Amino acid sequence: MLEKVLNAKSVAIIGASKIKTKRGYQAIKTLLAEGFEGEIYPVNPKEDKILGLKCYKDITEIEAPVDLALITTPARTIPDILRSCGKKKVAGAVIIAGGFRELGAKGKELEQQVITAAKETGVRIIGPNTSGMINMKSNLNLVGIQNAPKGNIALLCQSGNMALTLITEATIRKHEGFTYYVGVGNEADIKFHEYLKFFRNDPDTRCILIYVEGMSEGRKFLQEAHKTSIEKPIVLLKSGRSATGKKSAGSHTGSLAGRSEVAKLAYERAGIIVIENSDELFPVAETLSSQPAIKNNSLAILADGGGHATIAADLLSDYGIDLPELSEKTKEKLRAILPEAASVVNPVDVAGGTDSDPSLFADCAKIILKDPNVGGLLVVGLFGGYGIRFDKSLALGEEAAAHRLGSMVKKRQKPIFMHSLYGSYESHALDLLRHYNIPVHDSLDISCKCVASLCKYGNYLKSYHAITNFVFDWRAKAKAEGQQIIDNARKEGRSVLLEHEAKQLIKLHGAPTSVGQVTKTEDEAWQIAKKIKENVVLKIVSPDILHKSDACGVKLNLSSEKDIRKGFQQIIKSAKEYKQDADIMGVLVSPMAQKGLEIIIGTKTDEQFGPVIMYGLGGIMVEIMKDVTFWVLPVSQTSIKKMLGGTRSSVLLDGVRGHKGYDKKSLKKLISMCSELIESYPEIEEMDLNPVLLYEEGLDVVDARIILKQ
Repeated sequence: MLEKVLNAKSVAIIGASKIKTKRGYQAIKTLLAEGFEGEIYPVNPKEDKILGLKCYKDITEIEAPVDLALITTPARTIPDILRSCGKKKVAGAVIIAGGFRELGAKGKELEQQVITAAKETGVRIIGPNTSGMINMKSNLNLVGIQNAPKGNIALLCQSGNMALTLITEATIRKHEGFTYYVGVGNEADIKFHEYLKFFRNDPDTRCILIYVEGMSEGRKFLQEAHKTSIEKPIVLLKSGRSATGKKSAGSHTGSLAGRSEVAKLAYERAGIIVIENSDELFPVAETLSSQPAIKNNSLAILADGGGHATIAADLLSDYGIDLPELSEKTKEKLRAILPEAASVVNPVDVAGGTDSDPSLFADCAKIILKDPNVGGLLVVGLFGGYGIRFDKSLALGEEAAAHRLGSMVKKRQKPIFMHSLYGSYESHALDLLRHYNIPVHDSLDISCKCVASLCKYGNYLKSYHAITNFVFDWRAKAKAEGQQIIDNARKEGRSVLLEHEAKQLIKLHGAPTSVGQVTKTEDEAWQIAKKIKENVVLKIVSPDILHKSDACGVKLNLSSEKDIRKGFQQIIKSAKEYKQDADIMGVLVSPMAQKGLEIIIGTKTDEQFGPVIMYGLGGIMVEIMKDVTFWVLPVSQTSIKKMLGGTRSSVLLDGVRGHKGYDKKSLKKLISMCSELIESYPEIEEMDLNPVLLYEEGLDVVDARIILKQ
C-alpha cells in the first residue's frame, strides 16, 4: 500500500516558491541537484515557472499521473488541498506544517479534519508536523539534507533534529548510510507498524533504526515487529524515560505502570534492540546491519594492554556476556607465536608481541576464532595507530592484518569488533576494516554496547519460537457465569466488581481463593463465621472504597462472637467516616489465610500496547518497594519464567536461609490464568490480585479487585 508513496515516480510540490528561504523552493532545488529520477511538478497559482520547471495553478491541472505531493502550505489549508489531491488520485502526501494536535484542542480538531479528508480521498499521509522523507535509492529527497549517505539502514524518526544528527553521524563515519528516511511526525494516518512492514519487504534494507516519542497503535507495532525482527534487526530509542505517565488511583497496578518500563520490556520482547543513550544508536544499527549475530552469547578479547582488556571484560560481564575459557589447543597455538609474558587466557594480552609486527593481531585472531567456544572477537587497544604512534613502516603490517581480519568474518561467520585509540585518526588500516564492515570505535563503551546488541539479537533469534506474537483470541475461554457477573455490575451502573464478585470470577477460571459471604448484619456475620470453623477476616464491601485498609475497613484473625460483632461495627463506622456518601453494601466474611510470601499479580490496559500484566512483591510493600516487572499480554510459559526472574525478590522463590522455597508451579499457573482471563473478558480495564499468599505447596488469592472499562 505504501509502495507508490515511498517509491514515488512523480512528485508535486504544493506551495512551490521562488523565494530561496522557502521550503517550496528548497525542495525543488534539492530534487534537481540530487538527480531525482522521476518527474517534478511545482504547484503555485501565482507563478508560471520555478527553477526552469512549468508551474501549475492547482494539482488537478497536471496532465500526467502524480504519485506523491509535498505540501508546504500552512496547516489551515491542508484539508482542502488533500481533497484536490484525491481528485487527482495522488497516492500520498507529505505534510510539513505543524500546528495540529501538539498545540492543544484547536490543533487536534484541525488534525481530525485532515484525517477525515485523507480517509474520504484515500490519500495516505506522512506527518503532519514532519521534516519530510527521503528515498535514497531514487534520490527522492523531500527533506533538503544534502549528500545524505546511501546504505542499507532504514530510518524512522519523530524528530527532525534527531534525524539530522544520525544522518550527520553517518556522513562523518563514511561507512554506512540509509535506504530511506521517513519523518513520522504526528502519525495521523500512516502508522509506525505500516512503515515497519514496508521496510521488512524492502530487499535493500538490512536494519531498521527508529527514534520514537510515542505511537498511537503500539500493539500493532509489536505484532509487526515480531514478524520483522526475525528477518531484520530493529534498533530503537524511546524518549521520555523520565515520564511516569498517568497514574490511576483505582489500583496498585495502575499507579505502578510507568510507560517507559512497559514500553522497554514490550519492545525487547518483540526482538527490538532498545537503546537508551543517543550516541549508541547509530553505531549499534551500523553493527547489526553488517555483522552476523552472536548466537552463543560468548566473546573473546584480544588486547595489546591490560587496562583496556580489564575494562572491556567488566563492561561485557555487566551486559551478561560470557567470556569463555579458551581450549588448551587454542592456548598452545597462541603461546607458540606470542612472547612468554603474554596472557593466553580470555582476555588475551599480547604483552608487546605486536610492537614490532602488528600483523600478529591477525594471526592471533585466526587462532581464537577457530575456538568453538568463541562466538566473536573484540580487539582493543592501539590497532590502526602503530604506524602513527611508533613508526610509519608498521602501517603496512596493520593494513595486511586488516585485509586478513576482513576475510575472517566472512569465512567464520563470527563478528570482529575493533576498539582503537586511533579511531578518529586518518588510518588506512582502520578504513580497510570499515570497508570489510568491521565496526571501528574509539569508545570502549560503545564497542562493548555493539557487542552486547549482537549477542542480544542472537539470543532472540535462538529463542524466537517461544515468543508470543502479541495477538489476542478474544473471548477464547469466557464462561457464561463469568460474563453474567460482569453484566450484573454493568446493569447496576458499576465499573468496579466487588471483592466477592472478583473472586467468583477468578475462581471460575481455576484460581485458588476463598470467596466468603457478604452480610449486612452483625448477627449474620457471626453465623457465617461459626460455619467457617476457623478464624475469619472481615472486609468492607463498597464500590466507592477500593483500598479497604485506607478506610480501616479490614479486621483480621477474629474468632470470638464478641470480637466479630465489634469488628463488624467498627468497619461500618470507619467506612462511613472515610466517605460519608459511600454505597456500603455490607461486610465480607472470609476464612483467615495462613501466612505466606505476599506477592501481587495485576493487569491494566496500557494506552499504547493494550493489556499488560504486572508481577512482584505484594501486600503493603508493593508501592513502597516497587519490586515489580511488567509484560505485554498474552504471556507464554517462557515469558512467565522470565517475569519471575525479573524482580529483586526473585531469590525468595527458591528459598533463603534454610527455607525450602515456594510453589513456583502454582504461581506460573495463576499468572497464565490471569492472561487467559483478560483474553476472555475484554471489558476488564484493570485487575489486582493482592496479596496472593504463596506457600511451599499451593497459594491463596486473599484479595481481588477488578475494574471494568468505562
